[in-house]
Amino acid sequence: MPVLTAFDPQTVSLVERAIDELAGRRIAVLTGAGISTDSGIPDYRGQGAPVRTPMTVTQFLSTESARRRYWVGSHLGWRRFAAAEANEGHRAIAALEAADIATGVVTQNVDGLHLRAGSRRVVELHGTMRRVVCLNCGQVFDRRDLADRVERDNPWLSTESDLPLGPDGDVAPGVAEDFTIPACSVCGGMLKPDVVFFGEFIPAEKFREAEQILRTADALLVAGSSLVVNSGMRLVERARRRRLPVVIVNRGETRADRRATVKIDAGTSDVLSAFAANLTNRR
Repeated sequence: MPVLTAFDPQTVSLVERAIDELAGRRIAVLTGAGISTDSGIPDYRGQGAPVRTPMTVTQFLSTESARRRYWVGSHLGWRRFAAAEANEGHRAIAALEAADIATGVVTQNVDGLHLRAGSRRVVELHGTMRRVVCLNCGQVFDRRDLADRVERDNPWLSTESDLPLGPDGDVAPGVAEDFTIPACSVCGGMLKPDVVFFGEFIPAEKFREAEQILRTADALLVAGSSLVVNSGMRLVERARRRRLPVVIVNRGETRADRRATVKIDAGTSDVLSAFAANLTNRR
């Protein structure tokens, strides 16, 4: 089998087993933050990660000070997302889809890197940082255009590119005091990035799209997710009820390790590249 020289013998054995399980099947792919770490986007859910205290949608809606703090962190975080590039793991999944092996990608990430890698059927369960929505009139804005406006209204942000962000993309409270919050240019209403906040539900139609990707598949591949978020576990459970093979590739434990057909504790870029090379060769 090609592209297995990067692994230790135990991992080689697991990768070979996973390839045997996946060969000849159509694969639904579920990804989490771990697939984007090789693109320079931190994963704060791994072992030893700092305690997270994410802003809830209630906090965001309730106070202007919370929105200021969120928007500063969100803007700086978006800049880093926008500068990131898809890695070998993203490209391997796109190659599986192009070969008609993968039925599509369901991702818990909001970074848009699967689309940049060339994947065509992508369900972004938790939304996307590419868009901003007015909560009053429903107008949708391109994040790049809004970012230009934010920097015009807050020129000091251009000198804060190295400002440290916490594990939830937040900043220290004092940093945001002078920030001018962007408002809808159509109606003056409150704007919110088109992402699912803690305390919000994934839209039902979005989860139905994810289920459709799994429904047309014969196996489920989970890459870079600890499956702490229930949306991912729901898909794993649906796969198990249908007795589909479930292959998990993730550094560290996941909530579904005991339910997996094969669990590989390794980086996603190398393993997914090995999957793509070997599975496309077996077509």
